[in-house]
Amino acid sequence: MRMGIDGDGVAAAVWNDGADMEPRLSPRPYLHPVRTRAGVVVTEVVPEDHRHHLGVGVAVPDVSGTTFWGGRTFTPDRGSVLLDNHGRQSSRGPVPHPEGGWVEEVSWTGPGREELLREERRWRARGLDGSTWVLDLDCTLRNTCGRDLSIGSPATNGRPGAGYGGLFWRAPIGPTAPRVLGPRGMRGEQALHGSRADWLALAGDAGGPWTLLFHQPGGHTDPWFVRAEEYPGVGPALAWEERLPLPAGRVLTRSLRTAVTDGHPEDADALAAAVIALP
Repeated sequence: MRMGIDGDGVAAAVWNDGADMEPRLSPRPYLHPVRTRAGVVVTEVVPEDHRHHLGVGVAVPDVSGTTFWGGRTFTPDRGSVLLDNHGRQSSRGPVPHPEGGWVEEVSWTGPGREELLREERRWRARGLDGSTWVLDLDCTLRNTCGRDLSIGSPATNGRPGAGYGGLFWRAPIGPTAPRVLGPRGMRGEQALHGSRADWLALAGDAGGPWTLLFHQPGGHTDPWFVRAEEYPGVGPALAWEERLPLPAGRVLTRSLRTAVTDGHPEDADALAAAVIALP
């Protein structure tokens, strides 16, 4: 199932339910393609380097042993291995939200089809200026399985620097790696990876020049997971160094705001200020 996601006249993205993905990819709903106003595609799906990367969505590598990220699992004793632990996110499809945008209910089930989490996910797209539009992704996860859970990552299982998992944006590979930008002159993957910067941006050239500027609204400052040289991808990390407990019945909320821009803005700090100021 596929449908367009738009807002304020912006033909922003295509929503996919992901139901036809093979089980080892941890099937889940996602956005792809996402395009700039000029039509440049700024997402990637099932790339050869990481076939379990699916555009824009919510992917968690370890929910008490179940992977909703896909692919291999990093283990303390055997390293990265393919296990029979792949979960699935199932959605009936987005419906209009009364305050704008779209909302969907997503059931997160383990390999035995037991529901572990129930999620409310909201997408909102709106224009900012002639070259930029903004996508808001809000995620509310409730533990519905009746027992305590915890969220982990390869880093919490012993792989340094691999604290990925949560809201995630996979961008396309271009002829050169995208530049990584941050506030107050911060530059480079090494400087921004693991930081709690107010924002960060990827400036790439795959299919044409584009910039993706990311911010975490709602007061959360999770460490940024960012890749540029190996592949372009960004997301706030739920479990950077320690597992994140999610007791029975408890709720976890996170948000990611992304400005999708044609070209490479001369003043990324000014763009970030405008994006952060949005209500």
